[in-house]
Amino acid sequence: MSGFSCWRWSVDKQATFFLTYDGQQVEAQAGETLWQLAQRLGDAIPHLCFSEAPGYRADGNCRACMVEIEGERTLVASCMREASAGLVIWSQGSQRAQAARKTILEMLAAEQPARAESPDRSSHFWHWAEELAIDVGKFPRQKKQVVADRSHPAMQFAADACIQCGLCVRACREVQVNDVIGLVGRGQQTQVVFDLYDPMGESHCVGCGECVQICPTGALMPKTLVDAQGVGDSAAFDRSVDSVCPYCGVGCQVSYKVREDRIIAVEGRNGPANAQRLCVKGRFGADYVHHAQRLLTPLIRREGVSKQLDPNFDPAQPWTHFRPATWEEALDKAASGFAHLRAAYGAQALAGLGSAKCSNEEAWLFQKLIRTGFGSNHVDHCTRLCHASSVAALLEGLGSGAVTASFRQAEQSDVILLTGCNPAVNHPVAATFFKQAAKRGAKLIIIDPRGQALSEYADEVLRFKPGSDVALYSALLHVIINEGLYNAEYIAAHTEGFEAFKTSVAQATPEAMAPICGIEPERLRKVARLYAQAASAIIFWGMGISQHTHGTDNARCLIALALACGQTGRPGTGLHPLRGQNNVQGASDAGLIPMFLPDYQSVADAQARAKFERLWSTPLPSQPGLTVVEMIHAMEAGQLRGMYIMGENPAMSDPDLAHSREALARLEHLVVQDLFITETAQLADVILPASAWIEKEGTVTNTNRQVQLGQAALPLPGEAKPDWWIIQALAQRMGLPWEYSHPREVFAEMQQGMASLSHISWQRLQQESAVTYPCASPDQPGQDIVFADAFPRAGGRAAFHAVSYQPPAELPDQDYPLILTTGRVLEHWHTGSMTRRSQVLDALEPEARAHLAPTTLQQLGLPGDAWVSIRTRRGEIQLRVRADSSVAPGQVFLPFCYQEAAANLLTNPALDPYGKIPEFKFAACRLEAIAEVPAI
Repeated sequence: MSGFSCWRWSVDKQATFFLTYDGQQVEAQAGETLWQLAQRLGDAIPHLCFSEAPGYRADGNCRACMVEIEGERTLVASCMREASAGLVIWSQGSQRAQAARKTILEMLAAEQPARAESPDRSSHFWHWAEELAIDVGKFPRQKKQVVADRSHPAMQFAADACIQCGLCVRACREVQVNDVIGLVGRGQQTQVVFDLYDPMGESHCVGCGECVQICPTGALMPKTLVDAQGVGDSAAFDRSVDSVCPYCGVGCQVSYKVREDRIIAVEGRNGPANAQRLCVKGRFGADYVHHAQRLLTPLIRREGVSKQLDPNFDPAQPWTHFRPATWEEALDKAASGFAHLRAAYGAQALAGLGSAKCSNEEAWLFQKLIRTGFGSNHVDHCTRLCHASSVAALLEGLGSGAVTASFRQAEQSDVILLTGCNPAVNHPVAATFFKQAAKRGAKLIIIDPRGQALSEYADEVLRFKPGSDVALYSALLHVIINEGLYNAEYIAAHTEGFEAFKTSVAQATPEAMAPICGIEPERLRKVARLYAQAASAIIFWGMGISQHTHGTDNARCLIALALACGQTGRPGTGLHPLRGQNNVQGASDAGLIPMFLPDYQSVADAQARAKFERLWSTPLPSQPGLTVVEMIHAMEAGQLRGMYIMGENPAMSDPDLAHSREALARLEHLVVQDLFITETAQLADVILPASAWIEKEGTVTNTNRQVQLGQAALPLPGEAKPDWWIIQALAQRMGLPWEYSHPREVFAEMQQGMASLSHISWQRLQQESAVTYPCASPDQPGQDIVFADAFPRAGGRAAFHAVSYQPPAELPDQDYPLILTTGRVLEHWHTGSMTRRSQVLDALEPEARAHLAPTTLQQLGLPGDAWVSIRTRRGEIQLRVRADSSVAPGQVFLPFCYQEAAANLLTNPALDPYGKIPEFKFAACRLEAIAEVPAI
C-alpha cells in the first residue's frame, strides 16, 4: 500500500494524534475507528456485518475486518476498535490478518449457495470473496435444505444465503425502528425470524426494504432482482439514475436501477432528509409508470358522448368515449376552446388546477399561464385541500408559510409534540427519526383522536374528542400562562399581541375544557408543563389539524404554544406542518395559490404585481382568484366555464364528490393533463398524456425547504410529453411568446422573481443535489433553522392571534350518530392514481375497508369483515369493515384512495373561513349492514 504522504483531511487539530499504519505514520482523529481510518487512507478492508450507511453501529460479529496491533495477542475487529495515539497497526502488512480474513470468507462460502445459484451473484459477500481471491471449495459445502420465503409481495428471504451477521436486525430495529426482524437460537442454530417465526408476508413488516438494501449476501432481496428459482443479481441493470422520490413531502433521495428502460429496483441515497432510508412506496412503488393504463397519445372526446363517470369505463380501452388525436390537433382544440371562452365571457370564466406532483418549474409555468394567458388569478392546487389553513396561520403569525425547522431537528429535541398527524403512515421516513429520538430519551407527546404506531414510543398520548382541538390547546395555553411557565423575555423581544391572547384563553381552564375535549384536567396540566419546561421542543402537525372548519385556529394555537415558550429559532425547536405531496412546498412557493404570486406576495400588492409585470411583460389581475372548492361552486353557477387541470384529480379529492363531479361535468371546456385517465379525465374534452416524475428533469422542494434536483430515469412512453413542454405549447397557441428549451431556463427565471431561491443555482443543485432555503451565499448550505433573530413580518415580530372554540360544522345526531374521518393508509397515496397502479402496493392493500373500533363493531353486531353501507347527508358508499383498535369508539376511519368506495362522496364541503379548506376530518355518518355483497 502506498500514497499515505499525499493524504489530505481537514480536522480539528486539537482532537488529532499520530499512530503508525502499515509502517507509515499517519494522523488520526479521536473517536475514529480503525476501519474508518483505513477507508480514509484507501485501504479496502473487507466487512460483512458493518455498514458505513448513516445510523448503523458496528457489531463486530463477522470478524472479516481483522487487523493486527503490535503488542496485542489477538487480532481485533477494525470496525469496533477506536484509534488511539501511538498504536502500531498492521493491515495489508500483516499476513496473519490477511489469512484470518480469507479464512472467515472461505468458511462462510461453505455455508452459501454456489455463486451461480446465489440470490445475488453481485452481493457484498461475493465482491469480497473475489477481492480476496478465496478458495470457495476449501471447506466442505454445508448446503442448507431450506425453501426461500417468498410470502411477501415485494421481497424474498433465502435463509440458505444468510450468515446471521445481524445487519438486517439493526436495520429493522435501530434504523427504521420497526422491530420486526430478530435473531433466535445460538451457535449454528441461530436464524433470522420475522415476528417470532411468522412468514415475512404475514408478519408486521411494513415493507420499507431497509433490510434488502443492507443485506451483504442477498439473503434478503427484492423479488424484481431474482428469478422464479430465487437466483438473482443486484448488478443486473443497465444504468443507475439519481433522483427524488415522487411521493410524500419528506423528499427522500433515491437511485433508480433501470434495465431495458424499466425500473427494476430502487435504493435510498444519503440525502439530507432520508439518510438512505425509504418507505414501502419509495422503494417498491415506482412501477406505476409501466402500467398498461398509461396514457400514450392525446385524446379528444367523441361527439355526442355525454360527460359523466361511466362505471364500466375501461381506462386501457377508452375508445367508446374518446378518440386518438395528434398533438397538433389536441393542442389546437385545447387552446382554441380556452380562447373562445375568454373572448365570449371574459377572463373570470377560466381557471386552472396545478399539481404538487410536478416540478417547481412546471408549477411556475402553470400559474404564469393562468395569470398571463387566461388573465385571472383562478389558480390553485392540492395545498388547498391539505395545508392551506396552516399556511394562512403561519403567514399571519410569522410572516412565512414554510416550516421554521427541518424534521431532523427532532434529533436535538427534548420534547417532540405530534398532533393531527400519523407519521408512521404518512411520512414513514421522518417517523424513523422521531422513533430514534424517543429511544435516546426525548419525550414524545402525541395528541390525536386516533391511536397510531408511534404511540408505543410516546410518554404522553392524548386521544381527545374529534373536533375539539382548540379547546384542548386553549387549556394547555391557559396552564402555561396561569402558572407562569411562558418565556416572558422571548415574548417581549420577539412577539406582539400576547396580552390580547391571554384574555382569549383566560376562561379556558382544564376543568372547563375537559368535558369538551375528553381529557382529564391533570393530564392537560402535565402535558402543558412537559412542553413548556423543555429546554428544546418542536411541534409537528398534519391534516388532522388543518382539515377542519377551525383549521386555522388549530394552527394558531400551535404557533401560540411555540411563541409563548420561546420554542423557535434554536436547535431542536420549531413549528413544522408535515407536507403531504412531494412538491407541495415548492408548488406553493412558485405561486399555485389564488391570492398569492410566487413567494407568497399578495396579488393585491401593487408593488409585487409590478415586479412580475416587468418580468413577464404583461399586466396582471389584482383580484384574488377562486380556491378549488369555490371553483366548484362557480362551475355550478355557470360563472366558470373552462378549466385546465394538470396532475390533479378533483373528481376524487374534492369533498362532496357527487356535487363536485356534477359541477366538473357542466364545464364547457375541460382539458386534463395526466398520466392516466383518472376520474377527472373521464369528464374532459381533451386529455393530454403527461410525464411521470421519473421521466423528467426538474426541481422539487420538500417539507424541510430543501430544493432538490430530479433526473429523468426513463424515456417518455408513446407520445407522452414533459409537462413543461405541454404548458408552453398551450401558452404559445394563446399568443404568449414563450421559448423555453429546458427546465433550467425556467428555473433561472424563477430566481429573478423569487428571493427564496437566492444563491441556489441549477448548476449548484447538479453538484450538491439539495440546498435549503433561505441561503445566505453560494458557499453556504442554507438555513435549517430560521427566525432566530427576527420574523419576516413588519417590525420583525411574530404575532399571537386570539382563538375561541367552535364545534365542527356538522355534529352527530340521532340520524347520523357516528363520526366519519378520512386519511391515508401506508401503502397508498393521494387519490390512488399512482399507487393503485403499483403491483406491490396494491397487492399489499388491495381493498377499501372502513376502520372501526372492535367495541363499535360489537355494538353494531357486525363481524370483522362485514359488508356495510356508510351514509352521510351527501352520499353513500359500500365496503367491508376492519376491526382497528387505533380508532376510537363511535368513529369511522376511511382511506380516500379507493375509487370503488370513494370516501369523498361522504365528506363535508364546509370551509375554514381563513384557509378555505374543507372539513375532511369530521362528518356525521351512519352505518348499516348489507345482506348481499355489492358488485364492484
